[in-house]
Amino acid sequence: MASKVIVTGGLGFIGSHTVVELQQKGYKVIIADNLSNSTLEVLDRIARITEQKPEMEVVDLSDRAACLAFFKAHADADAVIHFAASKAVGESVQKPMLYYRNNLDSLLYTIEGMQQGSCRKLVYSSSCTVYGQPKQLPVTEQTPRLEAECPYGNTKKISEDILTDLTKGELPADGKPFRILALRYFNPIGAHPSALIGELPNGVPGNLMPFITQTAAGIRPCLQVFGNDYATPDGTPIRDYIYVCDLAQAHVAAMEYLEKEQAVGIDFFNLGTGRGYSVLEVIESFERSTGQKLNYKITGRRPGDIEQIWADTSKAERLLGWKANTGIDQMTLSAWKWQQSLERAK
Repeated sequence: MASKVIVTGGLGFIGSHTVVELQQKGYKVIIADNLSNSTLEVLDRIARITEQKPEMEVVDLSDRAACLAFFKAHADADAVIHFAASKAVGESVQKPMLYYRNNLDSLLYTIEGMQQGSCRKLVYSSSCTVYGQPKQLPVTEQTPRLEAECPYGNTKKISEDILTDLTKGELPADGKPFRILALRYFNPIGAHPSALIGELPNGVPGNLMPFITQTAAGIRPCLQVFGNDYATPDGTPIRDYIYVCDLAQAHVAAMEYLEKEQAVGIDFFNLGTGRGYSVLEVIESFERSTGQKLNYKITGRRPGDIEQIWADTSKAERLLGWKANTGIDQMTLSAWKWQQSLERAK
């Protein structure tokens, strides 16, 4: 019998790609999403890719009563993958309370919902932002977590602490301990090869790649590059950009690991490629892979941004048997094909 997995935020960017990978591996998926940064159309697009429509409920997990009712209705779930969260660095600086309430309440109520039943396996969507601006690169899972540069990053750091404390506390009434994997993502970009799903932020994008594609499509007049005075080779910030489908496959590997390994408690994994690209290098890749020239200008630094970061991914390779293997040009081209599909659909 197929494992039943609840995917919170399953219609979002990373969530939708993970649902596709899970279904293609035979998992039964139930999505919980409040549609704050996604649309119901994604559900049909997932079904077109996998030829199977996942079960889905519109629910706000930061509403305790609604969250607990949802988990009660799905008490037979085997595991939870928790994506549901607000995720824009810049917006979190402007609206910190929105981020603390949404990201922390949704996690707390999800845990409470799991404790109602017997589901104890959790894959948590964390972030490399917990490292702040690290003193040494690349970062390993043992790299000290520094003071977060933005409220978004702080919610991820606090959430990791909550989950760690949860595994140290007294057992629920049924005596079953939690088994948790916290996956620290670096910077996901790109779109599914079908161009049926991809990153589709509401309003002004908070991430680089959709801003690039929307600028190339003429939706945005100009791409802003936030700062060129960082201590990097070309002065622009460096990030470890990972293909969203590679990242989605890591969640399947995490599920298989939880099913295979019986160790209890919490463990942490970096999910990246192991190398960094500057903002200007990503722009150059996009222009090279698509043949599109981008209109961009250098502006001042953006509050909350760090200078540079990239991952040591050897732990995920060793224990999860997972490795990202998609190059930057393939990532940027897939994002452009997704944007073109959106333009054709208008």
